Amino acid sequence: MGIYEQYILPKMTDFVCSGKPVTDQRKKVVPLAKGRVLEIGIGSGLNFPYYDSSNVDYVWGLDPSDQMRKMAERRMIDLPFEVEFMGSSGEQIPLETSSVNTVLVTYTLCTIPNADQALREISRVLILGGELLFCEHGLAPEEGVRKWQSILNPIWKRIGGGCNLNRPIPDLIEQAGFKITNIETMYIPGWKPASFNYWGAAVQK
Repeated sequence: MGIYEQYILPKMTDFVCSGKPVTDQRKKVVPLAKGRVLEIGIGSGLNFPYYDSSNVDYVWGLDPSDQMRKMAERRMIDLPFEVEFMGSSGEQIPLETSSVNTVLVTYTLCTIPNADQALREISRVLILGGELLFCEHGLAPEEGVRKWQSILNPIWKRIGGGCNLNRPIPDLIEQAGFKITNIETMYIPGWKPASFNYWGAAVQK
C-alpha cells in the first residue's frame, strides 16, 4: 500500500463524505436500520450519529481498511449500542447465513470491486424479511452526464480508491435477487458526475 492510499485517501474520503449534502442523505436512511445491523463499508464511522439507538441491538461494521477503522473507533465514544468491526471485504462477509436484520450500505457499492458478489453475500446473511437499506451515487439519467461519467471514470477510480461514477445501482440490486420496495433519486449539491443519488430499501424476492 502506497503513501497516498495509506495516509491521504482515508482523510480525503472522510472529508468529502462528511459534507452537508452527503450527511443530509445519510439522515434519510440510517435511522431506518433496526435489530442486528450489518453496515457494509463502515469507513470512518460517519453514520454513527444517525442510528436510532432505540431500534438497534448490535452493529457489525465491515471495512477492509485498517486506516478507516481507526478513524471510526474515535467516533465510537459513548455510543449506546455495541459495534464490532470486521476487516473483510463485502464479497466475503464473515457472518452466518440468515443472521442479520438490516444491511446498510451508504456510498459503498460504488467502490466494491465485485458488487454483484457483495450483494449476493448481503442476501445470504439477511434473515427472511430483512431489509437492505441503501444510499449511493451512480449512473445519471441524462445522456450528457453519462458521457462525462464514462470518460472520467478510469481517472476517478484511480484517485478515488476504486470508486465508480457510473454504476447502475438499482439494476445491480435487482439483478442480485432483491425487490426494491422504495427508491428515490435526485442530484445532491456538488460535482454533477458524482452527485446523482439513489436511496431506498429492498428485500429478497
